[in-house]
Amino acid sequence: MNSILGMPPSKTRPRVAVILGLVILCIEGYDLFILGAVGPSLLAHPDWDVTKSTLGLLGSLTALGMPLGSIAAGWAGDLYGRCLPMIVGLAWLSLWMLLSAVAGNLEFFAATRFATGIGLGALIPLVTAYVSESVPPARRSLQVGTALTGVAIGGLITGILGRALLPAWDFHTLFLFGVLPLVLVPIVWKLVPAGVQEHPAEADRSAEGAVSANRLAQLMTPQYRRATLLFWAATFTGLVLVYGAGSWLPTLMVNAGYDLSSSLEFSITFNIGAIVGTLIASMIADKGFIKAATVTSFVLAAIAMIVLSTPQLRPVLLLASAVAGLGALGTQNLINIFVARYYPAHLRGTGLGFSLGVGRLGAIVGPSYLAAATVLITSPKAGFYAFVIPALLGALMTGLFKSPRRAHTTDKNAAKAEQPLAG
Repeated sequence: MNSILGMPPSKTRPRVAVILGLVILCIEGYDLFILGAVGPSLLAHPDWDVTKSTLGLLGSLTALGMPLGSIAAGWAGDLYGRCLPMIVGLAWLSLWMLLSAVAGNLEFFAATRFATGIGLGALIPLVTAYVSESVPPARRSLQVGTALTGVAIGGLITGILGRALLPAWDFHTLFLFGVLPLVLVPIVWKLVPAGVQEHPAEADRSAEGAVSANRLAQLMTPQYRRATLLFWAATFTGLVLVYGAGSWLPTLMVNAGYDLSSSLEFSITFNIGAIVGTLIASMIADKGFIKAATVTSFVLAAIAMIVLSTPQLRPVLLLASAVAGLGALGTQNLINIFVARYYPAHLRGTGLGFSLGVGRLGAIVGPSYLAAATVLITSPKAGFYAFVIPALLGALMTGLFKSPRRAHTTDKNAAKAEQPLAG
């Protein structure tokens, strides 16, 4: 297949794979957090009559398309390789971001957000699987975690641009950056191998059950069923936090009495915390404690949101926002790493796709859940406390995970790489 597509047959160099994955996920993160950045501008739009409930609905519409993209891309990535589905996802994302930039009414804008969600859903499982298969097993958590920080970096860029351009500029301007995914298409075509890659020391594990064409059925065999269901549940709660915060954190800060510039500062700090926290937690995961790191991150999210709801000195609130970034987006990065490490190569894309696809229900629920909390409860603290429940549930789901025994491998580095599963 490599020769047919004109793709290089060898594995991508680890550093190149990490950088490419990070850049792709920067675009993902940019669009993920763009609704939060433009939320106050949408609420103030003179013609569209946007309410808090409408803002929550827009966030949920974006998330509604993501399960379709995640499941389809994960399955296609295992069947046809990572390259072509990744190219299709980038082109699709670019098209609908640019259409958002020219949307002249709320109805069409909402439709573009739903379609954009399909492209967003496709990229994370494909990039996570691609990077996971391109790096040495012994440092896989750190390398995949580094690529996944692209989501937070993209959110950071959104916050910086939002602070610099809004409300003076039309919010449509921020969507013009949708041209960037098209620039990456030829790069992906050149660098990403067409087939599914695997580390030689893991070939024996990847071969287990490979005769079955029904990959979803394989995820539900006794060997994988418990872990699969817990991954889905943990991803659900994690994405409630991520998409709730992405859509609502700046607006919650405005409701708490901060101006637009201050609320965007909190959004920027949120993403910085996610970046730094993911890197630190990934290094801990490579030492054998990925479960402990994930549980701790969920708990930190709950604590941070409680602190953000109370009057504090500005440095304390900024620190709490950074911890919330680790607890929300950083925690979801850890779950994705966990899933990528757990499944063998022939199931990795499908496992990630279904984990994110089913878990995307949390992304659908998250913005509307936060909107309902702020509408039904008049206290400005309501939105912050609404985050605490999914954070604690996520910690519980992750804590219930039990790692199965692994097949023997002669590669010492690969054996070390499996240790995080027992954390």
